[in-house]
This record gives sequence, C-alpha cells and structure tokens, in this order.
Amino acid sequence: PTSDFRLPSSVSSLLDAAFMNLDDPAIDRLATARRLLLEPYGLDEAKLQRALGTIFEHKADFADLYFQYTRSESFSLEEGIVKSGSFDIEQGVGVRAVAGDKTAFSYSDDISEAALLEAARAVRSIAAAGGGRARVGSALSQRGARALYPAVDPVSSLEAAQKIALLERIEQLARARDPRVKQVMASVGAEYDVMLVARSERKGRSFADQLAADVRPLVRLSLTVIVEEGGRREQGFWGGGGRLPLSYFDEALLREYAGKAVDVALANLAARPAPAGVMTVVLGPGWPGILLHEAVGHGLEGDFNRKGSSAFSGKVGQRVAARGVTVVDDGTLPDRRGSLNVDDEGNATSRTVLIEDGVLKGYLQDSLNARLMKVPVTGNGRRESFAALPLPRMTNTYMVGGAHDPQEIVRSVKKGIYASNFGGGQVDITNGKFVFSMAEAYLIEDGRITAPIKGATLIGNGPDALTRVSMIGNDMALDAGIGTCGKDGQSVPVCVGQPTLRIEGLTVGGTGG
Repeated sequence: PTSDFRLPSSVSSLLDAAFMNLDDPAIDRLATARRLLLEPYGLDEAKLQRALGTIFEHKADFADLYFQYTRSESFSLEEGIVKSGSFDIEQGVGVRAVAGDKTAFSYSDDISEAALLEAARAVRSIAAAGGGRARVGSALSQRGARALYPAVDPVSSLEAAQKIALLERIEQLARARDPRVKQVMASVGAEYDVMLVARSERKGRSFADQLAADVRPLVRLSLTVIVEEGGRREQGFWGGGGRLPLSYFDEALLREYAGKAVDVALANLAARPAPAGVMTVVLGPGWPGILLHEAVGHGLEGDFNRKGSSAFSGKVGQRVAARGVTVVDDGTLPDRRGSLNVDDEGNATSRTVLIEDGVLKGYLQDSLNARLMKVPVTGNGRRESFAALPLPRMTNTYMVGGAHDPQEIVRSVKKGIYASNFGGGQVDITNGKFVFSMAEAYLIEDGRITAPIKGATLIGNGPDALTRVSMIGNDMALDAGIGTCGKDGQSVPVCVGQPTLRIEGLTVGGTGG
C-alpha cells in the first residue's frame, strides 16, 4: 500500500550516535534490542516508520510498537531432589493506537514486516480516516540515560549445576538451623527481558517521535520450611532478589534467608490464638509495606482516578493522611525488583511523591491517562508482556521514614499487636476497604513484644488507616525482592517498603478471646 505520510529518519540518527558514544548505556541497550528483535527478522527503522505511518493515515493521537524478547529459567527442589525445571523463550510485538479515550490493540508472536503492517491496519480502525500529511519533529535523544541495573543475562550467569547447588546449599542451611525442620522447598528463577518501543504522538500538524530500549535482568530465590513438634506442623517463608545476576545470592544471603524462614516457622509453631477486637497495631519495616501498596497504592493509579472510581479521586491538594505521612513511588532505585530504566511506553521512570506530609499531591500516570487528565507522565506505564496493554502501575512504593526509634514505638503501646510479615489479602479500590492475613505477628504487652500469635487478620480502610498513623519510625526498609503485583489480569514485579508504624484503632480479626 502507498501513503503520503512521511517520517524522517529520526531513529536512524539515534543509531548514528552510537558510533559517537559507545559508552552510553542507552546505546548499548538499543544495540542489544536491535540484535535480538529487529535484525533476525529483516526489520529496520524505516520499516517501523512505515508501520507507524500506516496507523496515522487515520486520525489517531498516539501509536506505539512494543517488541519484546524474554528468556526465563527456573528450578525447584524438595527433599533434596530437583522436582521441576523449566526454560522458556517468548517473543513478539504489540501494536497500539489511541484516539481520544479509545484504544485499539493487536499483538503477534510473528515478528515480521507483514505482521506489523497487518496489525497497524487493524488498530487504525478506531480513528476516522484521512489523517492527512504530517511531518515529524526531531527524535528524543537517549544520550546520558541512566543504567539502574546491569544489562546482563542472569539465565546464563550460572551453569545449571551451580543453580541446583544454590538450592541444595540453602536446604542444608535451613536444616542445620533447627532439628525441628522436617521439610524444605526452595526455588530459584532468572529472567532476561529485552524490550524496544517505537512510538509517535500527534502534536498539532506534526509528531513527537521516540525510540527506546531496555535490557532487564531479574532473579529470585525463595524458601519455604515446615517444622514439626508434638504433632503440630507450621511453615515459614522467606526470599528475595532483584535486577542482578545470580551471583547476588552469596553464602551470607543464603544464611540470612534460611535463618529467617526457619525463625518464622518456629514462631508460628509456638504461636497462640490471636485476639480479636479494635486495638493499636504496630507494623514492622519492609514487607508490611504490602498493606500500603494494596490498600493505598492502587487507589493512586491514574486510570482509577480519571474514571472517578478510586477513594482518592478528586482529592489532590487535600489532606488524606496524618501529618508526617509521605508516600513515594520511585522507579529509579538501583537494582530493585520494581525499577526500570524506561517504562513500557519508553518514558523515563521517576521518583513520584504521591502523598507529602499527609497531603495528596498526585497520581501515577501512563501516557494515555496523563494526556486525558492533562497532567505530566510519571513513567508508570507498565505491561506484563507484548501481548498486553500498558496500564498505570506501581514500581517501588514506600512510606518515607520519620523521627521515632522503633523501640520507642513499641514501648509506647500498652496492649496491641506487632505485625512483621503479611500473607494474602483483598482490597476494594472503590472504597479502600481491606482484609489482610498476618503471616508473623506478636502480642505487645506493657511496651514489650511477647508471645507470637496465629490466625490474625487486619481489617480496615486504607484511606482511613492513613489518618490513624500516630508514630513513624526512622528505620524505613524495602522488602527483600519478592513482590509481584496483579491488576486486570497482568502481573509485574514490584517492591514495597515502609518504616515501623504505630496505627491506632485498627480492627483485628482473630481466633482467640
């Protein structure tokens, strides 16, 4: 097919810069993406421009081509035996067109010019014909882009035998920790993800044009132990990871994971039934930030607020939390599980202050919702894969630390509960109501952490709970690297965190009196 739509060789000019600055990490990532995603299929920038041009023959506002190559491997061990192993390679391209608030999307695991053009013709149907001739402005340069994590392939960073040896070693450490350990299950996984996105946005009679790429390593090691005493069996879990090679899991870290998993299991073994009622709750640092992520973070994503379905809709500039409460989403933290050099729309990630000293400052935005809400993009457009649409999603979400010593916070509580680890939970985004199970919790009696408890659930309302924060610790910590967030059927890696918090008047569901 012919078209009078023309894009200049903006992408090619970016590639020419590679020969001028070979040390630029963005250029290195782009070269890797071209080698894996374009060159094997006879694609180049001119053919990407042709596909985008086909879309803009109609009056679309925005379009992008998202290419992805993912190689992943995992092993699991139980009772000293490798019970399963997997190796997967997935690749493909997603093509999107946006006109107003309408989105059309098509994807294919066939990376070819024919597939691109077919998808482009399909998605442009949401816009009226007759886009007219337009000229595109200069490219957005990738020079000087940050490198938040190494552009390594963690799948090949260790041999298979070495990966299995990791699992065998952590099992040995867990069993040596306590004779009551009866069963150990461990797993290790690594992923090498390469993405490239070509995008164009209509700006009056011209276009803004961009090409971005990223190379994203991801590793995770997890451990579950089962302990038994007197016929009673309990379990504990621990794990971690990040955007690193598998060599991250050294002997010291394996000992830490094994020790914590066994300690959690033994605490549950000694636990008494949890009390029920309205009481003061102290949340420990790190992983308990999952409550903040679920009960508050999702409600601060742009799509829910644009549609008015969030409990935080229309409240920018209003006080929504106690003084001292500052909540941040930061996709720029080095090596963290939720970090990205660029999001899945090619926008640079950022440190976005959502709540500052109790006042709502804004929401997490992808390109679509930012454009419709007439606010800046925050670099939070994320998708599970090339076969999914990007959505505004969290990256590394945490509450900033305060002034109180954690021991001071515990000493201030006459009677309450200390929760240091959470399991599953449910949240209603429209009103913020949540229910979370506590995986590790203890009584606080006369200012001291005493007996472990079992079967406790935390029941409340996210926005309301933020107003009940009375003390904020100076020990802000991020989780060890185990978080995965689900939304609209898509899962993406995230990180959560918080300092020790004292929250007044939360409802605790329990099994005891």
